Amino acid sequence: MNDWFERSPFVGFVPWIIYWVVADGPSTWLYGALCAVITALILGISYGFGGPRMLDIVTLVFFVATTVAGLVLGAVDRDWMDTYATTLSAGTLAAMSLISLAFVPFTQQYAPASAPREEWEKTAFRRTNQVLTLMWALVFALIAVLGYVAVAAPSTVHWTKAVIPVVVVVGAVGMTHIYPERARSAARLSS
Repeated sequence: MNDWFERSPFVGFVPWIIYWVVADGPSTWLYGALCAVITALILGISYGFGGPRMLDIVTLVFFVATTVAGLVLGAVDRDWMDTYATTLSAGTLAAMSLISLAFVPFTQQYAPASAPREEWEKTAFRRTNQVLTLMWALVFALIAVLGYVAVAAPSTVHWTKAVIPVVVVVGAVGMTHIYPERARSAARLSS
């Protein structure tokens, strides 16, 4: 269990999932942000479990800033955030994923710490994590766009804020589990 906790990016996404669920109604985004901050702190966001990761830092910064903004701004300004909560949060995750490609792909930060040093330096290992991180960036960008479409065309909300995002995320989770082994097998065959 502890090994899974260390390596699973899912743990880093729990605050975001809680935010999306709680912030799904009118004037609930502040409560969602507050719940996300509390969840992030309770989970420890990986501190002590391999050190802070980019996702952990972005999570804390985003939700603390959102909570503070909600407490300072007041009810009139919350209407804008009610409308664009999904677009802003998913857009933040897309940007984080894309930026991490320039440094260390965020998915690489969840690779087992016990992997041999040579594994960390292999081109195939880095390429696999670049592909997975780019896939997640596209998933988050799609969810951000769908959040905007839900605002522009309210009749599509069921599809744009529930069905399509869930299907895409489930597919991405499946890809995250399947692709590394396939890439490893392909790298072994080509060596």
